[in-house]
Amino acid sequence: MRAASIPRLAPEAGASPPEFLLRCVQHTAHTEVRMSSPLKPLNRQVMVITGATSGIGLATAQEAGKQGARLVLAARGGDVLEAVVQGLIDNGVEAIAVVADVADRSQVERIAEAALASFGRIDTWVNNAGGTIYGRLDQVSEDDSRRLFDINFWGMVHGSLVALPYLKRQGGALVNLGSEASEVAIPLQGMYSASKHAVKGFTDALRIEVEQLDEAPVSVTLIEPTAVDTPLPQHARNYMDREPKLPSPQVDPHQVAAAILHAAVVPMRTVRVGMMAELDVLMGKVAPDLADQLAGLQVPRQQRDCPPREPGGSLYASRASGRIYGPGAG
Repeated sequence: MRAASIPRLAPEAGASPPEFLLRCVQHTAHTEVRMSSPLKPLNRQVMVITGATSGIGLATAQEAGKQGARLVLAARGGDVLEAVVQGLIDNGVEAIAVVADVADRSQVERIAEAALASFGRIDTWVNNAGGTIYGRLDQVSEDDSRRLFDINFWGMVHGSLVALPYLKRQGGALVNLGSEASEVAIPLQGMYSASKHAVKGFTDALRIEVEQLDEAPVSVTLIEPTAVDTPLPQHARNYMDREPKLPSPQVDPHQVAAAILHAAVVPMRTVRVGMMAELDVLMGKVAPDLADQLAGLQVPRQQRDCPPREPGGSLYASRASGRIYGPGAG
């Protein structure tokens, strides 16, 4: 599977910078599609989704179930996970629950074993589990920073390396959740940005090894959403003296779920969700100093005008409540 060649683009005479940026965005989105597909329709797939009890993971599970996929859902919170799976089963979806912390590779291996025991194979593996920390980098403890990397980065590494042997057997898709923060920096979420940069570096290198060196029938996709209306801020470890939030505009979690499910059936390289993701990434490349200044303006837009509610968040223990949406940007 090889990417389409990307011709060089230059501003046309008289074209304003915003118009040129928009054409670049449209061109990039078009050329991210891979050129051949070893992937099955969703109604013939067995799909593993981590972090499946809230936000993007839950939205993806529900949409995949509606389209006939058989599901292996993993998360730390057993009670909520069992309720999510039972709700899917009640609606005619074949699904199983596996309680697991992706930071522990042995637990990730149990996810794969459960998939094989119940359904005989794995067609798509979605590494979605993740979290964030709100706080300046010189204030966040090393223990908290390492724990975030254990979830966001090492959890993705564990899922990728555990899934690959199974995906290579008959062809399949590996879908890793990055962020526009995989490409740009977010003040007050610096360790999150660092972890998502690491996700991109690993995913891009793995894609080359799998697709180019091994020529394996596996599509490796990185999803990079802009801010998404999920409970992520409420689950965050918070060092600020105010309740955290994500800035607007925020995209609907189902838009990200749609991108994930598209990558499960059509080989893709990188998929950015939300126009702000495309513009922010492009701005960081063509005008990095300006991008830094604009990022600094995001600091007050990441805080609500009220004290923090649960500053410990879900870094060390699940707080999932089976909710797809957060409180929005209000």
